[in-house]
Amino acid sequence: MTKRRKFILKLAKALLSFGAPSHRIESQLAAASDILDAQAEFVHIPSIIIVSIRNGDTRSTRTHFVRANGRIALTNLHKVHMIYRDVLHDNMGAEAGTNALRQLLRSPPIYPLAIRCFLAFMQAAIICVLSFGGSPLDMWISGACASCLQYLGLNAANKSSMYANVYEISVSIVVAFVARGLSNVPGNLFCYSAISSAGVVVILPGFTVLTSALELMSRNIFCGSVRIVYAIIYTLFLGFGLTIGSDFYLVVDRRARRAYYQGNFPKNLTYNHGSFSMVNGSTPLVPISGVLGQGNVNDLVHVFKGCTRDPSWGWYMQPVPWWAMFILVPVYSISSSLSNLQAWNQWQLLVMVTFSCCAYAANRATSTVIPGRTDIVAAAGAFVIGSLGNIYSRVVRGTAFTSMVTGVLFLVPSGIAQGGGLTQTYHSSAEQYSSGFSLALRMISVAGGVTIGLFVSQVIVYLFGSRKNAAHFAF
Repeated sequence: MTKRRKFILKLAKALLSFGAPSHRIESQLAAASDILDAQAEFVHIPSIIIVSIRNGDTRSTRTHFVRANGRIALTNLHKVHMIYRDVLHDNMGAEAGTNALRQLLRSPPIYPLAIRCFLAFMQAAIICVLSFGGSPLDMWISGACASCLQYLGLNAANKSSMYANVYEISVSIVVAFVARGLSNVPGNLFCYSAISSAGVVVILPGFTVLTSALELMSRNIFCGSVRIVYAIIYTLFLGFGLTIGSDFYLVVDRRARRAYYQGNFPKNLTYNHGSFSMVNGSTPLVPISGVLGQGNVNDLVHVFKGCTRDPSWGWYMQPVPWWAMFILVPVYSISSSLSNLQAWNQWQLLVMVTFSCCAYAANRATSTVIPGRTDIVAAAGAFVIGSLGNIYSRVVRGTAFTSMVTGVLFLVPSGIAQGGGLTQTYHSSAEQYSSGFSLALRMISVAGGVTIGLFVSQVIVYLFGSRKNAAHFAF
């Protein structure tokens, strides 16, 4: 009995350390306790699991606090689930399972820092041209920004607790400053919105928002509320950091500030005084008296996802063609999976990439039919990947959660890009604050759509077939 309880405590530590779905942790541990007859109860709050173990002989209770802060490690999480399943099905003893989990917790990340920075470069570069309308020139800058951001996050932020508190704001200020500076290079070589949006996509709290939405959907009100408030405030800080970095460059460069304020007004603006009547069904139908400004707005015809793209410019300043998605989407999925510490020599990587491509295809098809509805588009993509992941778990006996992570995380930047990206042009401070709130609400909308799609797909899949003995290890 002591060995079984040690296994449960070590399992709780591993689940927290490797980024298991938090709304499933209690059910998994409860299932393990019931099957092993460990007489334990669990309470999960963010970063802590409280384990209360009853001793039937002495009628006493011992309480353990398991604390861990970790990020997603797909290969280790898959190994944890395999150990969990082997112990519960009597294919492995509890002591052997405890030793295996202990070795996993002590093992270093499977990729060194340089490779993880390169993977961040690939992710930002591809998402820049894929979702934010960037050009082949923009993708190199956004990739370099994301690579530096990843280095600071994995190296400096881990070594200094003081810098870790201001890490996100500092890097967003630097990325926005660099993007604004390059966007003012003569010749319109670089696009500010594409570089700044893709440069910080690595630190977007998309997984936190999604986890909180899943917890609220599972009636875990405490954890869900804490995480959703944290994600909203985090997103506001990120938006304010981008605004500060952009404005700081405009303060330094007067020519850029003058061009920035003049560039949002139509050229050759003329004013007419008098009384005017609206046509083509515009409202109000009654005549209006006052001043009417007229100007040339033909330049807006060449705007693509917030970036000016004149057809007369070179290929290196144009958006990538549509057929490039067949190459970029699988490469992004591979980079995202490896960045989340998935081993490159396992066949699960092929499953993750396949599911991610299917989810993106459903996302893109739905956005073509129903444009502008990020929640419905995200729900369609999530339904596809949820169905594939749960069928894979039931038929092939694979791990549903790890096979679905890459595709679900792909839906977050895609949904945000369809809503207008991270950065937009505002002049007043009130509009800048409202843009930060709109970004947070957009992320919540995307996460809500993904949550509904995942839950509906799971219900449909688990209506068929026999009931599982262990808890679901899925979204």
